[in-house]
Amino acid sequence: MRFEDLYEKWGKKSLTQAEAGDLLGVSERTFRRYCRSYESTGYVGLYDKRLDRKAHNGAPIDEILKLQTLYTEQYAGYTISHFYDKYCDDNQGTRSYSWVKRQLQDAGLAVKAKKRGAHRRKRERASMVGMMLHQDGSTHEWVSGQVWDSIVTMDDADSTVYSGFFVEEEGTHSSFRGVQEVIEAHGLFCT
Repeated sequence: MRFEDLYEKWGKKSLTQAEAGDLLGVSERTFRRYCRSYESTGYVGLYDKRLDRKAHNGAPIDEILKLQTLYTEQYAGYTISHFYDKYCDDNQGTRSYSWVKRQLQDAGLAVKAKKRGAHRRKRERASMVGMMLHQDGSTHEWVSGQVWDSIVTMDDADSTVYSGFFVEEEGTHSSFRGVQEVIEAHGLFCT
């Protein structure tokens, strides 16, 4: 009934196709396709025929049970990655890693990883050179017997290194030194 209501409102010009599509949660183009199907065959045209088809890559239940049995009886406690290696090498498994992982997780044999926190999510890079600088310091034995901190200041957009040097210990002074070198050579940056 919802599509029919929106279709009637669109027919009376009280809604645009884009607005009707938004209300249905589809694009304007998909709404137009729905309208053509509805006009030619009625509600039958709106039915998604893919729902009746079996997946072309669907696995038979005995293959899934064999995988679960293999994991519980021979490889219990293995990580999914290590089990997948055994599945492929020792047992001639042909399915993908993602498929094996999903089957084990769906059966409760493997635990799903927790979602990563906001600090672990990938951030989009700056869109233009000079918009944002990124500064990083890391401690290593860069020269045999000498442990230094490497301070690198780079452009976030394309990872061009503007400043890099070694110091005894990273701190406020070394951070400001990197910023100063960038400003003197390239001018001000946004953030």
